[in-house]
Parts: sequence; structure tokens; C-alpha cells
Amino acid sequence: MKQVPDPHTSVLLLVRHGATKINLENPPRLQGREPDVPLSPTGWEQARQTARFLAPWPVAAVYSSPLLRARQTAQVIAQPHGLPVQVEEALAECDLGQWAGKTWPEIMEQDGEYYRRFLESPDEIGYRGGENLRQVLQRTAPAVERIGRNHQGQVVVVVAHNIVLRAYFCHLLGLPLKQWRAITQDNCGVNVVRWQVRKTKLVTLNAVFHLQPGEKPDATGPEPAASRPEREASQDDR
Repeated sequence: MKQVPDPHTSVLLLVRHGATKINLENPPRLQGREPDVPLSPTGWEQARQTARFLAPWPVAAVYSSPLLRARQTAQVIAQPHGLPVQVEEALAECDLGQWAGKTWPEIMEQDGEYYRRFLESPDEIGYRGGENLRQVLQRTAPAVERIGRNHQGQVVVVVAHNIVLRAYFCHLLGLPLKQWRAITQDNCGVNVVRWQVRKTKLVTLNAVFHLQPGEKPDATGPEPAASRPEREASQDDR
């Protein structure tokens, strides 16, 4: 995979951004598009470790979501290759609407019935006042496919977000969007996608072996059993 692919194939290295302070909070607040915060010190170190890991790859281009945490991660990854970061608006994180900046316990208390409907059908029932997963996929998948098509015979890095990547990988794996929480995306996890005209295939999911022990953030820590269902749901917005 570290070699240049054949002229009819693109290798896309899809990376989740490094950790922000919000990602490390307990309980985590929903981040989405707002607040648009920078990387934390842990996030910067994760980005540097990812850049070292990807430095030997023949990367021809680096794309990023317009959000700050993604752009900062992409800039660190792009530096060893001497490449600019190309911003792709369609890669922005899900619009979380009225839930942005809140914790799941707050949402359950303030908006419990809608919250339950969202968990049952996230592809149709969106974040309150924001997007649903189908809308996220409808803007994300064409953008990633376009990048693959435009870089045949090349390796490309794409830095995006948790919800965006999980929805897209459900699509590639043929899973219903309601199963998106079964897909893990750690901060600075690397996913390898092979793009070809007739088939786009997920080759590697959430590789994190390049991150040194102790640098992988744990935003939750130990928790009582009663909170675990809410904790599972909260994974998609950290």
C-alpha cells in the first residue's frame, strides 16, 4: 500500500482529526460544527505521530474538512510532503443543531422523547434542528468519490470527522445507517480505502497502532452501569 497504486486505482487514507479538549472531557459534550475548537496538546501529539507514520507514503494531495481541528491535523500530516491542505466543505462534521455543545445526559433530560426517536432512526430523525445521517452521507460520499476519481494512480490523505466517517463506512460496508455506532473511529485513527471505477473498498478500519501508549484519549473513564447506553450513543460526537 505504500507504493504508488496502478493508474486506475486511488488509495485514500481517511483520518479522523486529533483530539480536542472537548474530546477529553467527562462526560463529553457534542462537538459537531460548533464550537469550532483547536486541537488539544494530546491532539497535536497525535497529529505529529500520524504525520510520522504517513511520511513514507507517496502522498500526492491532502484534503480536509473546513473545521479547525481537522485543518490543524491535516497541516501537520501535509508538512513532510510539502503539500498544501485543500479544504473540502462537504467533509464538515454533522450539523448538530440545538444539541451542539450539550452532553448526552442534558439532552436526555431536556429532550428525552426526541432523543429516543433519534437513536431508533438516526438516518431519518436528525439531531434536533440539524442533520440526519442520510443527509450527512448524501454530501460526504460524492465528495470522497470525487477525490478518488480525481487522483487515480495516487495516494491521498483526507482528514474528516467521527460522524462523517462512520456514516461513509456504513455505506461502504453495506450496513444500514442505524448501525453506525458499531463502527469505531478514534482520534487520528487511519482508514485505508481503495477507490476504483467500479468498486470502492474499505481495506483497513481505524488503525491506531502508530499512536504511542498513553496518547489515545479516554473521554469517559469508568462509569456506572446505568449510564452505559447513553455512553454508547455519545461515542459518535466526541
